[in-house]
Amino acid sequence: MLVGDLMTPNPIKITSDMSVPNALLLMHEKKIRSLPIVDSHDKLLGIVTEKDLLYVSPSPATSLSIWEIKELLSKVSVESIMIRKVITVTEDTPTEEAARLMADDKIGSLPVLRDKVLVGIVTKTDLFNMFLSVLGGRRPGVRITALTSGAKGTVAKITNAIFDLGGNIVGLAFNEVTNMAGIGWQITFKVQDVPLADLLEAIRPLVIQIQDAREI
Repeated sequence: MLVGDLMTPNPIKITSDMSVPNALLLMHEKKIRSLPIVDSHDKLLGIVTEKDLLYVSPSPATSLSIWEIKELLSKVSVESIMIRKVITVTEDTPTEEAARLMADDKIGSLPVLRDKVLVGIVTKTDLFNMFLSVLGGRRPGVRITALTSGAKGTVAKITNAIFDLGGNIVGLAFNEVTNMAGIGWQITFKVQDVPLADLLEAIRPLVIQIQDAREI
């Protein structure tokens, strides 16, 4: 899956002259936590997050009156606080690369550019929903997590065994782990149309250990 399959196209965006209060209001109305900032040709200039906007807002303990606060903030534009060195991706960026960038740089969203023009945005929520879909989180079935050696052909043997039982795999994920034998794989799969007991009987000889098994 690529970013283009996952992103929100034509995201909500603002210009650099928008005031901090108006940017915050827009975020709250649209229930978003970041706003790309563009020029008149939709070329990306920067990005501002809810955290950035709240940081420049006075604390409740301030001695200023509400009217003084409102007047002061109305004079502060997002241009003065926006992040200018923005990490971006393109529509053909693999989703795992987008996830790595967010995790490594501790950011919650990535603007998506096409020829330097903003065409979308991908967020942690988008990646979370993809993870939910990959694991079949919204589908009922038998969910099994097993530890395997990682040897070539192991996954093929498991999927063939499920196929022979008439099962339908609706979720599948892999996690590299270190075990007594070295590097292996923790495989989680969700299967429909097969009873739990029958699935366990077929899978157990093909894996090192069944770590979890349940109907959900």
